[in-house]
Amino acid sequence: MHIRFSLAVCLAAAIAISSAAPTIKRADVLENRTAAFDWASTKIKGVNIGGWLVLEPFISPSIFWAHSTNEITVSDEWTLCEQLGKDKCYETLKAHWDGFVSLQDFQKISGAGFNTVRIPVGYWAYISGDGAPYVSGAADYLEKAVTWARQTGLKVIIDLHGAPKSQNGFDHSGHKQSAPGWGDGDSIPQTHRALKTLEQKYAIPEMQDVVIAIELLNEPALNALDENMVKQFYKDGYYNLREISDTAVMMHDGFWDPSYFNEFLTPEDNNAQKVVLDHHEYQLFTEYEVALTPTEHKTLTCNSIHKYDQGDKWIIVGEWSGAMTDCAPHINGFKLGSRYESKGIGSCSGKSGKVKDWSDEWKNDVRGYIEVQLDAFEARTNGWVFWNFKTEGDAGEWDLFQLLDAGVFPQPLNERKFGKYCTNF
Repeated sequence: MHIRFSLAVCLAAAIAISSAAPTIKRADVLENRTAAFDWASTKIKGVNIGGWLVLEPFISPSIFWAHSTNEITVSDEWTLCEQLGKDKCYETLKAHWDGFVSLQDFQKISGAGFNTVRIPVGYWAYISGDGAPYVSGAADYLEKAVTWARQTGLKVIIDLHGAPKSQNGFDHSGHKQSAPGWGDGDSIPQTHRALKTLEQKYAIPEMQDVVIAIELLNEPALNALDENMVKQFYKDGYYNLREISDTAVMMHDGFWDPSYFNEFLTPEDNNAQKVVLDHHEYQLFTEYEVALTPTEHKTLTCNSIHKYDQGDKWIIVGEWSGAMTDCAPHINGFKLGSRYESKGIGSCSGKSGKVKDWSDEWKNDVRGYIEVQLDAFEARTNGWVFWNFKTEGDAGEWDLFQLLDAGVFPQPLNERKFGKYCTNF
């Protein structure tokens, strides 16, 4: 999910997957292999189903509190299963999978005017045997979610959110660690195996009325990984998917400007087709950002649009939120505090928690920020996907359902309470 802009120093060793690029069939030969979505003319208006098939402490903190002790802190899905053992971990996760998302949630999303859900899933849902403590079972729930999406008229982006050895070292990759280990050992071949299983299920003609993209990997930390290794992984992933269909391939930009991937996997690059770049936009993971006023957050959004203009691919903002501080409990990791308070910038009182308890002033500030982001993303990209659909309650600025219920997220989606703010588009 969320971005840290300061990452550990680069890992020295990396494994490149060598693969000669095959000749890709031209688009006119790929008839009957096309997903039912026109990326060129239709804006993605989506929300993430995060914290469900890959746990996150700030979304479902009750699981982490229940299984941490004075001696052991459960900080991610890896340590949960390590602490509980496979049988107990499966029971715990199954209860969460059964209870956290429902058909009614998809109906609410569709009814609010959204057209897409992005669903994160970990590699361990599809392959095992690498010595990790994870348990399988999430794959059945992704299948259920695709059925719900079909019933409610929503499209689905399937996002491989966690890779073997972690592609970024964040808790939402499944395994929090000081630096990403993805690229070591056989972690990249394992990632391709997981993707192949996923794609053979969802990138086929029978699924293309619903599943419109496969995201090869969420947030690989380019600052800490060998960039050529990441590019080779993307290239191999693209060609592997093209053996099955022309479902759109989505790449995350690795926290770098989208233009870094210009001239890579484009029609001029061996006729690569239907490649979408995913950029994540947050303004809360540095001390500078959390010190901004609501007006300064809006201005920064306006001034950031140039990065989208410089890319040569379809671009979506696949994650963003209403958060202007890091006050949501556990947003920086389970039991970790916020820069906003620890650096003496201000008090978190009234800046997070349940939306219904916010002051009218803060509701208006957050709504204004959301409106400016919506305007910027729709003006300069192919769409957006809000993070997240809901939380357990105390992270309201990240909780679409709370924001909708309180009138803080626009309804209908094109309604603007405060009018146009940016003057540069």
